[in-house]
Amino acid sequence: MATAENPLPRATYRLQLNSRFTFTDAGALAPYLEQLGVSHVYASPFLKARPGSTHGYDIVDHDALNPELGTCEDFDRMSEAFRSHGLGLILDFVPNHMGVGGADNPFWLDMLEWGQASDYAGWFDIDWQPEGPHLAGKVLIPVLGDQYGAVLADGALELRFDEAAGELAIWAHGVHKLPVYPGHYGRILGGAHAELERLGDAFSHLAGFRPHEQRRVRELKAQLAALVAEDAQAAAAVAQGVARFAGKAGDVESWLRLDRLIADQHWRVAFFRVAADDINYRRFFNISDLAGLRIEHEELFDHAHRLVFELIGQGTLDGLRIDHIDGLLDPRTYCLRLREKAPRPIYLVVEKILGPGEELREDWQVDGTTGYEFANLLTHLLIDPAGEPRLSELYRSFSGEGRAFDAIMRECKLAIMEDEMASELGGLARDAARIARSNPRTADFTRNVLRRALREIVAGFRVYRTYVDPAGASKADLDELGHAVARARRTGSGIDRSVFDFLFSVLSCEAVAKPGSGFSRQDVLRFAMKFQQYTGPVMAKGVEDTAFYRYNRFVAANEVGGHPGRLGSSVAAFHAANRARHAGAMLGTSTHDTKRGEDCRARLAVLSEIAPDFAEAVLRWQGMLGRSEPIPDSNDIFLFYQLLIGAWPLESGPLEGFEERIQAAMLKSVREAKVHTNWAAPDEDYEADMQAFISQAFANQAFLADFMAFQERILPLGAANSLVQAVLKFTVPGVPDLYQGAEGFDFSLVDPDNRRPVDWAWRSSRLDAAARPIAACDLADGSAKLTATAKLLALRREHAALFAEGDYQPIELEDERLIAFSRQHGESSLIVVAARFPSRSAIGGLLTLPWRPPLYDDILSGRRITAGTEGIDVAMLLADLPAAVLMPVRPAASRRSRR
Repeated sequence: MATAENPLPRATYRLQLNSRFTFTDAGALAPYLEQLGVSHVYASPFLKARPGSTHGYDIVDHDALNPELGTCEDFDRMSEAFRSHGLGLILDFVPNHMGVGGADNPFWLDMLEWGQASDYAGWFDIDWQPEGPHLAGKVLIPVLGDQYGAVLADGALELRFDEAAGELAIWAHGVHKLPVYPGHYGRILGGAHAELERLGDAFSHLAGFRPHEQRRVRELKAQLAALVAEDAQAAAAVAQGVARFAGKAGDVESWLRLDRLIADQHWRVAFFRVAADDINYRRFFNISDLAGLRIEHEELFDHAHRLVFELIGQGTLDGLRIDHIDGLLDPRTYCLRLREKAPRPIYLVVEKILGPGEELREDWQVDGTTGYEFANLLTHLLIDPAGEPRLSELYRSFSGEGRAFDAIMRECKLAIMEDEMASELGGLARDAARIARSNPRTADFTRNVLRRALREIVAGFRVYRTYVDPAGASKADLDELGHAVARARRTGSGIDRSVFDFLFSVLSCEAVAKPGSGFSRQDVLRFAMKFQQYTGPVMAKGVEDTAFYRYNRFVAANEVGGHPGRLGSSVAAFHAANRARHAGAMLGTSTHDTKRGEDCRARLAVLSEIAPDFAEAVLRWQGMLGRSEPIPDSNDIFLFYQLLIGAWPLESGPLEGFEERIQAAMLKSVREAKVHTNWAAPDEDYEADMQAFISQAFANQAFLADFMAFQERILPLGAANSLVQAVLKFTVPGVPDLYQGAEGFDFSLVDPDNRRPVDWAWRSSRLDAAARPIAACDLADGSAKLTATAKLLALRREHAALFAEGDYQPIELEDERLIAFSRQHGESSLIVVAARFPSRSAIGGLLTLPWRPPLYDDILSGRRITAGTEGIDVAMLLADLPAAVLMPVRPAASRRSRR
């Protein structure tokens, strides 16, 4: 939590580090970021990740820096550059999972080599005794591009010998290293060479060295490496031994020796699609090359945090953003342990998506969330709810989709559980059945009926997860479980109520609340906590990564943590959220995870104000383009029109680059929707039809002319929304977070579009002129937004206590379009006024002032405003800009008395 030693950040600036933007590049930005006015750089993960990682979330070693970002010396120079320019550093830390696959994670490779005997087997969340006997004592490795037999016959599974390390491994597709258990080396080394025979025999007799087999193997591998380096005959014999396990391409029978060797390992390599049914380790969502960690184990916790704690102790790191907190078995214990073991107080926020009515748990002792809820709050504030009926009618008539979002959301969650995450659901059902069979009162609940019931309960969740832990279930947990179970009873036809009663008692741990329950407390608690790690991924994959791409009614609202079934938010709700927010919560509007940039959403919000005109335009455009064949699904076309409007570039000139961005975003969208095509089995014909439609649209001059005429009306209104959004973000309670480059306009689409290079030169040139007042003509190109950002960050620096600790008081105005509030702390105070729905007629009314100074300086326009006896005329105040930030002008004597 914030302390005098480590106060809350004034504002953070997110930088996406990768091989094209390194420690050196980040350090070079320090002067610019100081001038902009942020207090902390908020860095994407910079610990050692898989080679070629573009994001850093696939960490392979928490105890090392990512060499692709630079050396340790480069990191130190970056840190020093930040310090010398008054900038702190916050790290996006990933405790939930590690990158696996390939040949880069030594801990995962050790586990594959030794199975449950590995020192690191307990690090990974692996079910070593799954339902199927074919995986008993093994871990599934779903990395093959085709079925196992076909890959084997093609020779894409190859036994190789590493001469330098003295190691043997199977390589899949030449990329994925699958170590051979050392006890099997004798089968490969053979008896043609006396010394190799001796080593092979030694490898085959490891049991006598328990519990030091691994030390013994290290010695033997070193001897083997030395032998082949010194003895050419030995090297040739090893090569011959390896060659005996190769066959003829296309002849599966010739590969049976290799097949038998593979069958005896601690892993089972398989077609990637097998993961949906057989995966037996927890993944990050459904991504098989991100394996879940058991960070609740203190030994692993200490290892994973050693380097970051060292950086915190040195003063290099001031805070952590915890990625995917809901993936952890016990988030509360993790956060408390982090607080306890960190060498000094730090700023701590968690990536947590809050559901409707959900509040961040106070007993976690974190400073807040990363701000998804704020992004949605601002977007809905800018959406005119009066336009919802016409938008809904347009969407139904155009796309043919008449269902409510909740129905689509449920459908998608069920589909994810039946397809991509069926194995995890099956494991939960198996564990529930084992618990049920342990008590005669529930012994007849079969695995199948429990699976059906669990599926319905998960589909009924409104939040990502509950937080039942050894201390029990909170009221919020019981309420959510009760709601989900009640809904499951209605939807789970044919399932006896007693099944749901049993599952509620187990998931809430009420089944073991009293002695003599007949159930094992450990089994019940473990099941309840494992269940909680499943509901979040189903929500994420079913809703954010599927339903949000199927329900295209108004995609500005299809944002992480949002609910597109409801459009618009009242000013009162905006004020209530601001007053309830944690002071340390991040105020994010664009992130690496947002599906569209903040200014793309602000521009799209305008459509809610002119819904009838938008409807007419869409029908015109379809008339212009619909005669061209082939035509994709109308739902996808409706998305296409919105992406064009939201992301259309300000610069005139060739559109080839923009068309490529739209093509990529549309391709990702239709695959994520999983209606006509998907990632696992792309429908090339449909995708080609869609791409052809987009290309034809960009080549149709009549369409482009009509579109641009409509767009010219949208652009200034969207720019006004962008300024309002920025002004509110930097003045309400919380810690503003800027995504790289978003101090200017951010019209990015879904990743990787939002990781495009930033035009720092343009931003730097505009920042040099930020001292001058903002004029209406600055709105169009983003200069007004950047200048407002710099001015308000300077204000936050000058009046730090006002923004960190000041109260927040709504100011009521009759016009629903107006948002006004005051902030005050001691003698520092300000008033913020902003107007939404810019397409409507002129605004009016009086701004009633909470204080009586006659003069106010508008930080944005540079004007000095004289208040009347009744207040300030709003029409005059907002005549040129859609927002004003007023600071009372205090008499000179008062200013001198404070010195």
